[in-house]
Amino acid sequence: MKGKLYLCATPIGNLEDITYRVVRTLGEVDLIAAEDTRNSIKLLNHFAIKTPMTSYHEHNKRAKGEVLIQKLLAGESIALITDAGTPGISDPGEELVLMCYDAGIEVTSLPGAVALITGLTISGLPTRRFAFEAFLPMDKKERRIIIEQLQTETRTIILYEAPHRLLKTLRELLESLGNRQVSVCRELTKRYETIVRLTLTEAINYYQEHPPKGECVIVLAGRSHIELSLERQRTWQEISVKEHMVVYLEKGLDKKEAMKAVAKDRGVSKREIYNEINID
Repeated sequence: MKGKLYLCATPIGNLEDITYRVVRTLGEVDLIAAEDTRNSIKLLNHFAIKTPMTSYHEHNKRAKGEVLIQKLLAGESIALITDAGTPGISDPGEELVLMCYDAGIEVTSLPGAVALITGLTISGLPTRRFAFEAFLPMDKKERRIIIEQLQTETRTIILYEAPHRLLKTLRELLESLGNRQVSVCRELTKRYETIVRLTLTEAINYYQEHPPKGECVIVLAGRSHIELSLERQRTWQEISVKEHMVVYLEKGLDKKEAMKAVAKDRGVSKREIYNEINID
């Protein structure tokens, strides 16, 4: 019989946040694959877990992934843990999961702490709809593209950031997205947990005077639906109604559908569009 991969959520700070199920599973599996064995051994020692451990991280994910798959195919059970939080979220765990499915190996997730949800729920910003971007790319071009895409994002935005890059990221967000409300959540669940709720401008000023320590979760207000709608209407006003119609006709819409779309874009009634283009 094939083995099973267990995605085990570990604490993001406070060790008491681990579940009984995770502790039991870590003690029962044949092997634990950890992002950083030097970090994870502290967790295992705290809970007196003696299960053998091996490394699985960004730099060995392909080669070690193949090794783990062979062990699973041979019937071993493996628990995957990350440095903190839930495996597969902003780490190479997602690739091991895909490899398991390709090999016909069962995967299950043991839920627990995850920084993005913890930060979102205490941010004071809307929680019903959100967009998680994790760490922004290091490549300048790719980073710029992602931030530009966020300009029209109406959902609450969640980012991860290291303390030494926090100010740079806040400045980039301010320059591209404008002065929005932001909550910077630092050292979540730990003794010195702090949540700073300010505008981006205020947050930049604050962290210039108080250099941050510890990993940060940035929770940023999305774009206002009303503001975005008005901006789009202003953009459409720059072309004539007939030119606007052509945009949708060339996309394959019939005249009635195109009129409806144009009216919605311009914030007017379909009758006004009909009268202007004088369609019989």
